[in-house]
Amino acid sequence: MTEVSPLTPSPAQALQREARTWTHFMSRTLITALLLLPLTSCVTVGGERPTHEANLGPWVEASPQLQLKIEQQVQRLPWSHGIERIEIIQWFAEVGEPAYPAMLEMVLDPRSDVAGAALAALGATRDARLVEPLRKLPWPEIDQPDLALERARTLLRLGDWSMLPHLIEGLGDERVMIRALCGQALFEATHERFGFDANAPIVEREASMELWWQWWERRRQDPLR
Repeated sequence: MTEVSPLTPSPAQALQREARTWTHFMSRTLITALLLLPLTSCVTVGGERPTHEANLGPWVEASPQLQLKIEQQVQRLPWSHGIERIEIIQWFAEVGEPAYPAMLEMVLDPRSDVAGAALAALGATRDARLVEPLRKLPWPEIDQPDLALERARTLLRLGDWSMLPHLIEGLGDERVMIRALCGQALFEATHERFGFDANAPIVEREASMELWWQWWERRRQDPLR
């Protein structure tokens, strides 16, 4: 059994926090998508599933009965909303390893809300073995900045500190919610804030970001980081 440090939230707390964070993050993404993108962007038949291999890693296989449940949840997730979707995300995170292949496949889903839900579930597992499989998957396109930030946040939660610069850059986003999510992810990983307040005036936020960049420059040169 993995030993949890006093600074590390319990699995239940992590899942509850992830549910709240994911709801705020993806609600903004979904609203933006519905308002600005073509209607086909949120319809199942609007995109083709990528052919990139996502079932990476020697995972514990699901029993036939569990595999059937996983497939059913995969089919339900795109059409779920609100609390129901949060419950599905939590279910995948709790199932864990047997569901990793399905979750990794959903990360490549052309629907950003489905991909984001899969990332939320993967991040909630806190399983560092997922870092390499995730890093081998194609990075979100340049026109999917929110999904790219969610990928970076997930990788950071799994222990990949190379994602820190992406989230430090996110502190400068024009949207308060995105700034707050990036700040929270950075704090959870490093236990540092450097006075950053997502609601502060831009001058104060920029000063805090500069402290973050200075800290990162020192840390990335530290072989023991």
